Amino acid sequence: MHRDPDASPINPIPPVIWLLVAPVALIELAFNAGARGFVGGPGAVGWRLSAVQDYAFSGAVLDWMLASGVFPPSQMLRFVTYPFVHGSFTHAVFVVVFLLALGKMVAEVFRPWAVLAVFFGASIMGALAYGVLLNDPAPLLGGYPGVYGMIGAFTFLLWVRLGMTGDNQYRAFSLIAALLGIQLLFGVIFGGSRDWVADLAGFVTGFGLSFIVSPGGWARAVARLRRR
Repeated sequence: MHRDPDASPINPIPPVIWLLVAPVALIELAFNAGARGFVGGPGAVGWRLSAVQDYAFSGAVLDWMLASGVFPPSQMLRFVTYPFVHGSFTHAVFVVVFLLALGKMVAEVFRPWAVLAVFFGASIMGALAYGVLLNDPAPLLGGYPGVYGMIGAFTFLLWVRLGMTGDNQYRAFSLIAALLGIQLLFGVIFGGSRDWVADLAGFVTGFGLSFIVSPGGWARAVARLRRR
């Protein structure tokens, strides 16, 4: 077996994943640079707070839109902008890491438009679940619902692979069970928000959408996995 001596030892990240990662990273860098006075002058200190007010998802705003029957585009836009605004540098870093790791594996099987459909579909459904099921005044922000959508798509791929080998397909759900368990444990010990509702909705959406947006649906997903 011959190996290409010029091949990179690290598998390249699909461009569609960079398309999602780049805004998260650049926005967070701008927030941190502004907070430290490197750019933007004195007003830059409040860039993060202003972005949360203008672009984070608000359950209260959703309640108002549903009650009034008025859906301003500027408010509807929050469904797809909140994943790119984070509460802290650490928050953004974890989202980037998950996107680069799990998103890469999903993007190696799914087409670029399907990856975007999973990420934004999970983000939208996560926000709807957060707004409809909870009466939480705290805004929803950050890319975790979209990331959990990627986890749902990755779980779908594992589920298909385990089915091909005749193994127990419930093992595919061990990752989401572990992540949600850790998240709930930290919430009980340290307190925190109820964002896990949006994350769980994102996971369910990502897993469900995979039956539709994976290459050719179920049959082609199986064939693609067999070739890898």
